[in-house]
Amino acid sequence: MDLFTHVLVAYLITFGIVGFHTQYLAAGALAGGLPDADALLFPLARRFPILRHHGITHSIFGVTVLALAGALIAPFLAAGSPWIYFVVMEIGGLSHVAEDGFTNFSVPPLLPFSQRQVHLDADRAINFATLVFSVASFYVLLGVERNHVAFPIYLFTLYALTAFFAAYFALRLAARIHLERRRGSLAPNAAIVPTGNPLRWVILSEEVGGGRVRTTWERYVLGRGVVDGPHSVEAPIDAPAHAGPPTSAFEALSWSYGLARRASRMIESTYHFGEAFRAATGEWEAVWYSLEFTAFGRSAAVRVRFPSGGAPPEVKSTFYRPRERIL
Repeated sequence: MDLFTHVLVAYLITFGIVGFHTQYLAAGALAGGLPDADALLFPLARRFPILRHHGITHSIFGVTVLALAGALIAPFLAAGSPWIYFVVMEIGGLSHVAEDGFTNFSVPPLLPFSQRQVHLDADRAINFATLVFSVASFYVLLGVERNHVAFPIYLFTLYALTAFFAAYFALRLAARIHLERRRGSLAPNAAIVPTGNPLRWVILSEEVGGGRVRTTWERYVLGRGVVDGPHSVEAPIDAPAHAGPPTSAFEALSWSYGLARRASRMIESTYHFGEAFRAATGEWEAVWYSLEFTAFGRSAAVRVRFPSGGAPPEVKSTFYRPRERIL
C-alpha cells in the first residue's frame, strides 16, 4: 500500500471510532503513515537489520511504542485524552501493518519476539489505482470541501470513501480466497500474483533445479477462469559460457538471465518472466520482467541487447512494456 492510502484509511478508521475530533483525526492519520518512517533509518539498518524497511516499525510492538510516545506527547500539542490518543494511534498503526500484510509485501507482526513473515498476496504493494484515488480524495476532503461545504456533505464524503475501501478490500479478499481454493487445479506449486485489477490475477509456478529456473504462468479472470496460457520459459541461473551473438530466442534467454539477476535485485527477489525477440536492426534482445512491480502496462525489467558483432551484451534496468501481455 502507498503512503497516501495508509494515511487516508487510518483517517477514516479514526473517524469511525471517535467521530469528528480534529486532534484525534490528525493523530490517527499520522499513525497510519508513521511505520514507513523506517525508510529514514536506512543508514542504521545496515548495522541493525531490525530497523530495515518493513522491520520493527511494522510490528505490533513497534506500533505500540509509537502509540505510547504519541499519547504522552500529543496532549501538549493539542488538548485531548492520552488514552484516546493512544487508542487511535495504536489502531492507525495496526491498520498500516494489516494493509501491508494484505499485499505481496511481507510484514513481521511479532518482531522482536518472532521473525515470522506474513503476507496475503491479495493486492499489489503499490497499486497506482488506489494511490491516485487516495490523492484525489485528500484533495477533495482537505481542499475542495473543508470549510467550503455544509458539514453533512463532508460527512457524506467520508462515509462514501469508507464504503469504497470496505468494498475494495472485500473484493480483493474474496478473489484471493476463491483462487486459494482453486490453487491446486490451476498449476503445480502455484503462486497467486495480484495485478492492479482486482478481477485479473496471474497464476505462476517456479521450479528450480540443476542450476536452472523454469517459470510457468497463466492469466486468470474472475468469472471467466484461465483466459491466457500457460506460458513457460526456462533458463540457467548463471549465464553459460558462449561466443558470438545468440542465434535463437532460447539462447538469448539462456545467456541473459544471469545478467538480469545480477543487474536488478527486483528480478532476483520477485516473481518474473522473460521474452526474447529480434530488434528492428536484426540483433537479439531479451527482457526479464518483474511480475510484481508494474504500472500503467509497464513492468520493472532488465533489457539485455546482444550486439550482432559479438561485442559484450548491453544490460539496462528500466520499466518496459511486455510484447506478450502478461499483466
